[in-house]
Amino acid sequence: PALSCELDNPKLNLYFEDGIKFIKKKSNIYDIIIIDSTDPINVGEGLFTTEFYIDCFNALKDDGILANQSESPFHTPEWFKNIYKKLNKVFPIVKMYKAEVPTYPSGIWSFAYCSKKYLPENFQKSRYYEYKLKLKYYNDDIHIGAFALPNFVKELI
Repeated sequence: PALSCELDNPKLNLYFEDGIKFIKKKSNIYDIIIIDSTDPINVGEGLFTTEFYIDCFNALKDDGILANQSESPFHTPEWFKNIYKKLNKVFPIVKMYKAEVPTYPSGIWSFAYCSKKYLPENFQKSRYYEYKLKLKYYNDDIHIGAFALPNFVKELI
């Protein structure tokens, strides 16, 4: 219940279907797309293609944002580099960020922030504080620090 308490929120629509087919031919309708997919092998391969990223780009509104799981830069550096390269072919703004996930290989996991318009550095602290959110992990320091990448990651991109 602590993790799924908002699944009945009327603002939320859940679809249980093939993401590749679902996003295809969607145009200018989403503010944000969050992709927390499987690894880019077997059934998950299609979720890491340039074509899929183009479909996501097209499905986003003009100020839309895509957040994409991008593997472990330490454990699977080639996957990480390929994801970054493909996203850069599609989005004008691509910034990689990290989080420490102790249960994942190497403990360092990466994500891609992709936008048509907004830089993640333009974080609006005042809006964040205005909502008085009581979050267990995320805060303004975490936001800024997530985009500070170790040297070995910078060398990959």
